[in-house]
Amino acid sequence: MTTKIYFASILHFSQKTQQPKDDFSYFKDGALVTRNGKIEAIGDAKSLSEQYVEAIPADYRGQLIVPGFIDSHLHFPQTEMLASYGEQLLDWLDNYTFPTEKKFADPEYAAKIADVFLRQLYRHGTTSAMVYSSVHQCAADALFGAAQKNNMLLIAGKVCMDRHCPTWLQDTPEIAQKESAELIERWHGKDRLHYAITPRFAPTSSREQLHALGELAQQYPDVYIQSHLNENLNEIEWVNSLFPDYNGYLDVYDKFNMLRPKSMFGHCIHMQEHEWQRMADSGASIAFCPTSNLFLGSGLFDLVTAEKYNIPVALATDVGAGTTFSMLRTLGEAYKVGQLRGEQLQPLHGFYLMTQGAAVAQDLDDQIGNLNPGTDADFVIIDPHFDELTRLRCEEQSEIKEIIFALSMLADDRAITATYIAGEPVYQANA
Repeated sequence: MTTKIYFASILHFSQKTQQPKDDFSYFKDGALVTRNGKIEAIGDAKSLSEQYVEAIPADYRGQLIVPGFIDSHLHFPQTEMLASYGEQLLDWLDNYTFPTEKKFADPEYAAKIADVFLRQLYRHGTTSAMVYSSVHQCAADALFGAAQKNNMLLIAGKVCMDRHCPTWLQDTPEIAQKESAELIERWHGKDRLHYAITPRFAPTSSREQLHALGELAQQYPDVYIQSHLNENLNEIEWVNSLFPDYNGYLDVYDKFNMLRPKSMFGHCIHMQEHEWQRMADSGASIAFCPTSNLFLGSGLFDLVTAEKYNIPVALATDVGAGTTFSMLRTLGEAYKVGQLRGEQLQPLHGFYLMTQGAAVAQDLDDQIGNLNPGTDADFVIIDPHFDELTRLRCEEQSEIKEIIFALSMLADDRAITATYIAGEPVYQANA
């Protein structure tokens, strides 16, 4: 059995908490021990070095080890269209997203972009993600296959849509159910892979298709469900016109048996009070996507109300409407959203939403999101002094919350020294 010991400052949240700004574990002179892809121990460097004298050492003193970042909502086929000129949601889909996703009918092209997509995640410190593929079954296969090679914990699903999109991107209720079921059987629970039933959003699925996917959700109660909810005011008006006999947008998913624990809904900006309550009662979670919401002018997410209702919230990039693969930069944008709402997001609170809080939202905190002994050894080594400015800003005496805040404003992939998945390096800055 191979045992390794990493010396660095170490920050993580060891448990679910409603007070992340105070309830964290930090070892300034710390060590992390891994054995066979799992966390073996965490604590004071001196004590663990004496205990694990035979462990292979790696010295990152002056740097910071944190749990691997978890991105809870992003679109792998939109990798190449990131930073396409604005517009708002519905026009943006028609003019950029749908033409780009057409290319993923080609398995070779899908495999090529899957590799690029995962490399971008790793170089930005993201070790787990909840991902939308395209409507093509072969694209989902390509993504799962690429993630499996690195033993990555990935949740993903084939997008389903049978109306209000180009005919060359449509499936049918029968095809959506059949191909999703085949993907579940092929990938869900294999190694560290999980499947998510994925209607793109209510307007692009007929009632027949939503019914078929709801049947699938009942047949496979342990799979995930992901979709979009209350992102844009025009979108909401459209949903209400398509489903006039339902009590709002959330009620559409609810009536078709897709509102439950392990359901993750992106955005949730324009929520009605009864929707907050129903979501809380259901056990579903929210993906907060600040860069996307600002880029498309969709609105400002109400984190305070979501947490008042005890709804799990996870931070997410929403690439490609989101403007970066960096969860650190996404954290910085979440802070700005709070500022515009007159609410302060504390640095460690935001950091919780991309590590332990995200794992809680996905019901995976026994495996990822923290550095507790027995969990998977997914972790990131960050250099807070990666350039002249950050060396000046993050002085030796800086408190950890100040370092995290500075990184959220100044960092990008240059701050990532190495990314480890299941104890193995998948990205090294100088390699």
